[in-house]
Amino acid sequence: MLKVNNLNVYYGGIHALKGVSLNVEQGRIVSIIGSNGAGKSTLINSISGIVKYKEGEILYKGERLPKQAHKIVKSGICQVPEGRIIFANLTVMENLRMGSFLRKDKEEISKDFDRIFELFPILREREKQAAGTLSGGEQQMLAMGRGLMSNPDLILLDEPSLGLAPLLINTIFDIIVEIKDMGKTILLVEQNAFKALSVADYAYVLEQGAVSLEGMASDLIKNEKIQEAYLGKKKEQAV
Repeated sequence: MLKVNNLNVYYGGIHALKGVSLNVEQGRIVSIIGSNGAGKSTLINSISGIVKYKEGEILYKGERLPKQAHKIVKSGICQVPEGRIIFANLTVMENLRMGSFLRKDKEEISKDFDRIFELFPILREREKQAAGTLSGGEQQMLAMGRGLMSNPDLILLDEPSLGLAPLLINTIFDIIVEIKDMGKTILLVEQNAFKALSVADYAYVLEQGAVSLEGMASDLIKNEKIQEAYLGKKKEQAV
């Protein structure tokens, strides 16, 4: 569905992404893990048109992806950004309507509201409440619901667990699996490597702007180097 080939991104003299290539197959969850500053968000923002890349190409459904953000959304890709970035002064319902701004299929939009409220029941309870008064977990659910209201085929999730309590993190990742079960494809950027690998089908490790390792998530979660670097497990020392 999505192919990134030899992507290079520069911030002035800083080479942020160094020949990054990846493949996201339809109906899968693909995770990108790595430390802070590894280039994870830069990669996501390049795909969504927020960051301009200098070299390489991004293909979506076999065709070159447009570089304008609104055209990317219209093509069937949405990004749920790091830090939620909801419209704090608007109500929950108004935020969700903003997600469907480019759509014209009114009947399907109405059905999607029902689907969002089934997926996030708390949002139905809060639909007339100002979004800025929601808890962090509720705001994350709203950001995800707003993204889904664009009716995407591919969802770019950037650090969905950031700043959330452990119990809420589990809830968010359960919902990510439910979204996949709805037939959506997900590219997940996440610093919580264990949770990311637990739900993913395939994963890439970014280090200093380059892919250092890739493979089935079920294999990477057992990899000693990954466990030591990202999962907090230290290799046993021989006595």
